[in-house]
Amino acid sequence: MLSMPVMRKTALTLMTLALLAGGAVAARAQAALFMEEPYGFFGTINPTGHIAIYFSRICPETPVKLRRCEPGELGSVIARYQGIAGYDWVAMPLIPYLYAVDYTFEVPGRVDKATVRRFRNRYHEDHLGSLGQGVFEGNIVRGGWTQLVGVSYERRIYAFRFATTEEQDNAIIDRLNSHTNHSEFNLVYNNCADYARSILNVYFPHTFGRTFFPDAGMTTPKQIAYKLSRYSKKHAETDFTVFEIPQVLGYRRKSHANKSVSASLITTGLAVPIFFLNPYLGGALFLDYMTRGRFPSVTQHPRVLTPYQLSELTLSTAPAPHPENPATQVSHAVPAAGMSEPGLQELETAHQ
Repeated sequence: MLSMPVMRKTALTLMTLALLAGGAVAARAQAALFMEEPYGFFGTINPTGHIAIYFSRICPETPVKLRRCEPGELGSVIARYQGIAGYDWVAMPLIPYLYAVDYTFEVPGRVDKATVRRFRNRYHEDHLGSLGQGVFEGNIVRGGWTQLVGVSYERRIYAFRFATTEEQDNAIIDRLNSHTNHSEFNLVYNNCADYARSILNVYFPHTFGRTFFPDAGMTTPKQIAYKLSRYSKKHAETDFTVFEIPQVLGYRRKSHANKSVSASLITTGLAVPIFFLNPYLGGALFLDYMTRGRFPSVTQHPRVLTPYQLSELTLSTAPAPHPENPATQVSHAVPAAGMSEPGLQELETAHQ
């Protein structure tokens, strides 16, 4: 039998190793690529969709200035949109970005147009004043600040989660805070997917570049998601997982799948005049669509996340209390996955 001093020393060693292991887990964080499906008029003529990046450890001090998150906060979504007061990127807290409310208990199971507009206007009045006066709201053709709040009322989102380090996240904060935040948006060569590509190359250097096929040299959301999925298969340390954040029912028709450039041209009929003008180019587009333009980017049945399950996007599980009622969870720290609320069950089956 081991002597008492040896047993004590062994126990102390095991406890120390456990604490170190716990610290190592706490030092890790999560980020996620948000591939957002196309919707509405513009999504019909250009069905490539949108892309943004969620960071569990990076929070907005203002919509255009970043900081490290405080305990209990759920991070932010950083996206490039055209027409947001001339800014190139804007950061939004996770819950408002998805649902245009501050607290998870405010998210309805169904919404109508009036409700969505009320949510967005209230959030804009309370939180987005720093963007300036007269910021374009958006319309059927061109988006504005409404693209930053209540995204899940418009479309379904696929979240491609991956692990990050503290050093990598700090590099993103320093990079975005130190560079001029002035819009350089260009649909063909400097779009939302190009922005995501530049950010992801901080985490995975020299991994995301332009490809002529199947997107004619453009960068698309589906292409970036596919490359991240392919990279993760060879690098288990990415801790890669795919989730679905469903579209909230009632406000719009269901969004539809993201497509490559060649698939967009073929399926929308825009390739027909190209065939007449240049049969060789039209034939190349069709061949590209058949061979590479239909590549999959999403697993068949990803886990569906309701508003009360979004904590699975981050390693942080400790909820913060509501500012007025400690028994109620705030938007930046959602309850455990087992909790639910009447009306939210519809979100589970919105796209099944």
